[in-house]
Amino acid sequence: MTTTDNIEPAITTAPTAVTRFPAGFLWGSATASYQIEGAVREDGRTPSIWDTFSHTPGKVLNGDTGDVAVDHYHRWRDDVRLMADLGLTAYRFSVAWPRVQPTGRGPAVQRGLDFYRGLVDELLAHGIKPVATLYHWDLPQELENAGGWPVRDTAHRFAEYATLVGEALGDRVEQWVTLNEPWCSAFLGYGSGVHAPGRTDGAAALRAAHHLNLGHGLATSALRGVLPGRAQIGLSLNPSVVRSLTDDPADLDAKRRIDALANRVFTGPLLKGAYPEDLIADTARLTDWSFVQDGDTGIIHQPLDFIGLNYYTPAIVSAPRAGRTGPRRDGHGASDHSPWPGSEEIEFHRVNEDVTAMDWPVDPTGLSDLLLDYSAQAPGVPLYVTENGAAYEDTVVDGAVHDPERVRYLHAHLGAVHDAIARGADVRGYFLWSLLDNFEWAYGYSKRFGAVYVDYETQQRIPKSSATWYAQVARNGGLPAQD
Repeated sequence: MTTTDNIEPAITTAPTAVTRFPAGFLWGSATASYQIEGAVREDGRTPSIWDTFSHTPGKVLNGDTGDVAVDHYHRWRDDVRLMADLGLTAYRFSVAWPRVQPTGRGPAVQRGLDFYRGLVDELLAHGIKPVATLYHWDLPQELENAGGWPVRDTAHRFAEYATLVGEALGDRVEQWVTLNEPWCSAFLGYGSGVHAPGRTDGAAALRAAHHLNLGHGLATSALRGVLPGRAQIGLSLNPSVVRSLTDDPADLDAKRRIDALANRVFTGPLLKGAYPEDLIADTARLTDWSFVQDGDTGIIHQPLDFIGLNYYTPAIVSAPRAGRTGPRRDGHGASDHSPWPGSEEIEFHRVNEDVTAMDWPVDPTGLSDLLLDYSAQAPGVPLYVTENGAAYEDTVVDGAVHDPERVRYLHAHLGAVHDAIARGADVRGYFLWSLLDNFEWAYGYSKRFGAVYVDYETQQRIPKSSATWYAQVARNGGLPAQD
């Protein structure tokens, strides 16, 4: 059951927008396959690394899994109608690799592709632009058994998979994201182990980062071989807006080191065709980088039609402080193992005490800084905010969910996007994370990011007041005056 009655009054009484966005700006939302689809054993789908990880005791809060998630696999028509009711003009979804190519090798399973064909057709019928993400972390378990992303062959298997999906959906989908947040895949999956597959090897994390980069390059070439000329291909990064605690040289060096691991490990080969020399030096005790073969950076460094940027909070870092103890507060989960290979000693600090339910400080200035930084790094390349949003403690009261904290968060961050545009950044769209409450990775179902509340027992959808507000913004093409 989908509840949409809450939306109508806001649509008919929308306040006048006072801050206009450019004509044609995309107002979207985003989801990920494992977080919403469920149906993990239907129509030929086989386990992904997240199926395995979530079923491993102690890995996910409360033992939660994505087995059912929010049952989008069976409720997608209702969910698309909900998107239309919310006035969305774009929807970024991800394709589940093990649903399309269960072993990570060989021919596609047409039943899996048919699900995405139907979804895309329904989106188009409602005037919503589909944006397809090929990889949002659900690597087929068989490929992980063969070594996963630290193994070079996985990049070639990814390109083969990209070809299969491109051939199936290329007549319907014009905008393609190869990878979502490769930093998380590499450094949380293989470094700190808080994400699937849960390995804790810094050298493996660095190899994984390179092979994800290589996979992007190979997949981009493969897609360009099968897609129409109008297709746009890019990727979604989650850059860290790194700031030093002080101007002390040691703190500035800490900023440099984390910037190399969080950002330049990807932007180096993507935008400049080479890995940063300081990154290689910082990690020399872990690896000699011999896994980078001749010609690899050329494959990675090819034209991008756009760059997607995911933003939640900045990082404040410093050199180690004498006597400081306690857990690492980098916002990336609790682990005895660091996602910062070669720079494990760097300390992270909270920028302020205005935090979301994820304990992430709220700072919209980081988003405008990020957009302006990438506008300077990649001049002429359009930018999209492919994820931005917040988790709060949402509750249903008298059949409604009021979340003024999220409305304030979104207003401030959309204001930061508008500020970046006004200062020259070519930002073409914004995708709210997330459309629906869902399986929030290692946090299970304990964190709610959705604009739409989901009762996990009944699967009822209830648009929150933030959804009503975002519908106004999308329909008006701009921000109302903040109350």
